[in-house]
Amino acid sequence: MNPRDQHVGGTGGATGSAAPPLRSDAERNRERIIAAARRVFRRDGLDASMASVAREAGVGIATMFRRFPTKEELVAAVFADRMDAYVQATAEALADPDPWRGFTGYIETVCAMQAADRGFADVLTMSLPGAEALESSRAEAYQGFLELIARAKDSGDLREDFTSRDLVLLLMANAGVLSATGEAAPDAWRRPVAWMIQSFKAPARGPLPDPPEDAALYRAMRRTSLGATSPEAGKGR
Repeated sequence: MNPRDQHVGGTGGATGSAAPPLRSDAERNRERIIAAARRVFRRDGLDASMASVAREAGVGIATMFRRFPTKEELVAAVFADRMDAYVQATAEALADPDPWRGFTGYIETVCAMQAADRGFADVLTMSLPGAEALESSRAEAYQGFLELIARAKDSGDLREDFTSRDLVLLLMANAGVLSATGEAAPDAWRRPVAWMIQSFKAPARGPLPDPPEDAALYRAMRRTSLGATSPEAGKGR
């Protein structure tokens, strides 16, 4: 979820002319790399190096970078379908006639998506400006979530001081819980998420500190992505 929807909302997907079709062996290498990256990122998160993905795929690092010159491009290819599911989750939540159930069901669904795939847990808390189609989907989901917030507040179910930034913070917190508990306690995330959802319910039990500014939260997301997705970082590990 991107608190800076104005930053990514105008990307509109990939740009430029369509690439020529790949030769059959090149296409096989590309699909092998994507499948390997999906396994590696699910297991190790986006901190995994490009070299580790190449080893998993059984290809050389030169082949890896011919197919995917940057880590952001690889991440976009791996998680395109999951971002589509993320957008679809927003649409399904908006279709629920009960605003509170739609709102809370969406949060539970997205947190479960994080729990199912450590790599996707990272993607949801990062900004990846080089992955235009992925960022466009994130912006679309964000606009849907703004509508979910408005509906839940209008129904009197959601506390008035809740903002979209609170979901970003929740997803960051959930990613941290998932990273800390791992396979030792794979369902541990459900309890803090349930606590958080209960705390969102109106009426408010007390005042809250101000949330971080949009710009500060965006910088946090961008700083994380720079550390995890730069090709230099991937080559050097």
